[in-house]
Amino acid sequence: MQPPVMKLTQRERYHRQSLGVLYGRIKQSRVLMVGAGGIGCELLKNLVLTGFGEVHIVDLDTIDLSNLNRQFLFRHEHIKKSKALVAKESAGRFNPQVKLEAHHANIKDPQFNIDWFAGFNLVFNALDNLEARRHVNKMCLAADVPLIESGTTGFNGQVQVIVKVCSQVLWLRSPRSRLQGKSECYDCNTKETPKSFPVCTIRSTPSQPIHCIVWAKSYLFTEIFGTSEDEMPEFDHTQDSENAAEIANLRKEAQALKQIRQSMGSDDFARKIFEKVFADDINRLRSMQDMWKHRQPPTALDFDTLFKSSIIGGEMGESVAKRDQVPWSLAENFTVFCDSLRRLSRRLKQAQTNEANGDSTAVLSFDKDDEDTLDFVAASANIRSIVFGIPPRSKFDIKQMAGNIIPAIATTNAMTAGLCVMQAFKVMRGDLHKAKNVFLERSVCGVMSSRLVIDPSRATLNHLVQDVLQSKLGYREFSINNEVGTLYDPDLEDNLEKKFSELGVKADSFLTIIDDDEENPHVNLSLSISEKSLPEDTEPISLPADIEVPRKQTGEPDHVQPNGNGILHALTASSKRKRAGSSLEEPGIEGRQPMKRGKVQDAPEPDDVVLVDGSGNGAIVIDD
Repeated sequence: MQPPVMKLTQRERYHRQSLGVLYGRIKQSRVLMVGAGGIGCELLKNLVLTGFGEVHIVDLDTIDLSNLNRQFLFRHEHIKKSKALVAKESAGRFNPQVKLEAHHANIKDPQFNIDWFAGFNLVFNALDNLEARRHVNKMCLAADVPLIESGTTGFNGQVQVIVKVCSQVLWLRSPRSRLQGKSECYDCNTKETPKSFPVCTIRSTPSQPIHCIVWAKSYLFTEIFGTSEDEMPEFDHTQDSENAAEIANLRKEAQALKQIRQSMGSDDFARKIFEKVFADDINRLRSMQDMWKHRQPPTALDFDTLFKSSIIGGEMGESVAKRDQVPWSLAENFTVFCDSLRRLSRRLKQAQTNEANGDSTAVLSFDKDDEDTLDFVAASANIRSIVFGIPPRSKFDIKQMAGNIIPAIATTNAMTAGLCVMQAFKVMRGDLHKAKNVFLERSVCGVMSSRLVIDPSRATLNHLVQDVLQSKLGYREFSINNEVGTLYDPDLEDNLEKKFSELGVKADSFLTIIDDDEENPHVNLSLSISEKSLPEDTEPISLPADIEVPRKQTGEPDHVQPNGNGILHALTASSKRKRAGSSLEEPGIEGRQPMKRGKVQDAPEPDDVVLVDGSGNGAIVIDD
């Protein structure tokens, strides 16, 4: 008697046709995904639709309104809920045959020990901070479990395969599958401290100053002076009885924010804001006891106590704000907080008046060069840092960090998640020699254009060199070129005292400035010449507006280390341009359209693009 033939569902038949015998291994596998944010949502969808047998999800974060534009597993009714639990619920509908387990916890908690990691065949990292990624890397090496590491920052992404011995992958039995010493780990390359942070990472349990800065800039400032969550389109929750309590809390919070905004300009406006975000909200966080089992809980602050301290100090907020090089005390931050709140309230009231007259929109936006908005964000971020036991930062430091926030791009997350699964296929087949560290990089035009106004009767090349490029734009070592050749570089100063007319530079011609700085060069600057008679008491040369020339993003992609969902480190070195005779080489002068391209660490073989495997298992293997 022959054994019964198991019937495959339509979904399983498609999987079997595309993956061959590998699908049987995938169906029996037990994998861990750490992080359910931008990459995590896309990755979980891929794992479920591919048919991985059992998937565990670990994430400590809760869902914010800002997550909804790209983390597609979440909806408006899920705000303030656990990302891991909601991701399990949403992704489970895609393929009910996959077993999903969610853990609303910190991956560094003691319950997730080495033995627990050793119970998985494969681990996927979809984290947004360096410390947690290093921890998972360390645990996977100790447990001898393959790790697929990933990260994105804006349009750039990275996927890395990390394998120690791979004894946990029980199906790897061929000689070519002895994988010892075949890959580097996450810490083999030194990672610098992140200098930028994604907007999406506004954490309920901040551990770094940047977490508080993002919260102050992207949440608190926007809620008070921008578009409130309460003004978003409402959803009908009447049929969702399981979420009734959470919906009631959300509406209560939205109503409190609305009432605070309505009291703008009143004497107790600062008190209401302060008590909500630094007292009521903190006490609500403290009530979640599971969150503070392994960390120090935050401390709520009292408005009256700080108000008395600020009166005793007797210093005005604007005078404190001018000391931007040193961190302020709690009382000083409180003074700047109240003072900047008054200044911004007056501006918003004026904007509302102008809006009524049809002149402008009554919404304020953050600008790192706007002293009022920067003071508010700096003071708010420092107060929140003190609440959570984090050292405060100076206003100067906060200005730098707040100006470098990089938004997450949904398409980059989707591409990175897809690459994670494709690299996982290679590990599960035992083809580690085909696995690659894959990098996504976006190429952009490397030229900035502006107009230069000159008085042809007085302007000399030296005016451009000293008064504009060195004094105003901060160039140090550079060259100036036109269609004829090089007009100036550090070794060619003969033309400095010549007028532009003597050098053949006239109206509607162009000059190209090439920065030769070896450490951090500017992009090429193209200046179109306009001639105009200028008053004798003014400079004979000028730019029509203040400009800031961006720096080059150079270097090979294998030197790029995205350290989070929005964090990028480019460890690069630029080479100095060399001039040969009178010929001129201007790489990058011709503008190129922005494009995305995938780069891999090793050049692919000619047959590595699309391989149709005819080995008899019926599989079509797409090998990137």
